[in-house]
Amino acid sequence: MKVVFTGSSLLEILNARADLSRRAIVYDIQGLSFREYLNITQKTDFQPFSLTDILTKQKEISDEILEKVKPLQFFSDYLRHGYYPFFTEGIAKYPYRLEEIVNLILEVELPLLRNVEPAYILKIKQLLQIVAESVPFVPNIDSLAKRINIHRNTLLSYLYYLQETRLTNHLHKDISGINKLQKPDKVYLENTNLAYTLAENNTDIGNMRETFFLNQLSHQHTVEYPNTGDFWVDKKILFEIGGKSKTGKQIQSESNAYIAADNIEYGFGKKIPLWQFGFLY
Repeated sequence: MKVVFTGSSLLEILNARADLSRRAIVYDIQGLSFREYLNITQKTDFQPFSLTDILTKQKEISDEILEKVKPLQFFSDYLRHGYYPFFTEGIAKYPYRLEEIVNLILEVELPLLRNVEPAYILKIKQLLQIVAESVPFVPNIDSLAKRINIHRNTLLSYLYYLQETRLTNHLHKDISGINKLQKPDKVYLENTNLAYTLAENNTDIGNMRETFFLNQLSHQHTVEYPNTGDFWVDKKILFEIGGKSKTGKQIQSESNAYIAADNIEYGFGKKIPLWQFGFLY
């Protein structure tokens, strides 16, 4: 059986999946992890770590990585322009290239393949910018539907299409049995590169940290919205995301809880460097 690569869009592939499955293998390819970005840009050969490794061997992991490279020197670059491999074509062109892709999805593919009304495309663009700038975005579906002047179920469908096209990533309290007309508890952009492209210098740092964590974890793990903390992973591990001074007050009563902290090379106890979660794949 052959692997076939085509110029088809994601939505076109989704529409033709049943037919394609009889003729080719369809791969679901995630964007570059922080590890892969370092391997490309710094000519390193780092291997991925499991989530269990990161939770139990964080010092050893930091030792191994820091022996070859200072990850914090490159982490902000990755968040801005390291997720899609066409950064190799030039950093200056990167945001324009990414913006072109977003516009193609919104202005051509959604109206053509998902019957989204062209009149609402500008509103959807504005919604994506709000998500990029929020802390993070907790949608009020009824209020948004009134502002855009569409039925709430239509808005929920549009939000589903944004997730389907990998422009957004949605967080639910219970991911089982999710359908497209269920309101997400939080909405993030699918990756931080999209945020920096859509909102330029107006992004919220807390949002970017959470967006990165959700993006890297959700590739191989189940991530849900918990009652306490920021993320509930695989229905057994609680995470709080923050800066290097982040405390665990909100999760101190939880036995299996950790802090993913930005701007630190080494963690201690249950505080783990945020960048290490970029080595999961």
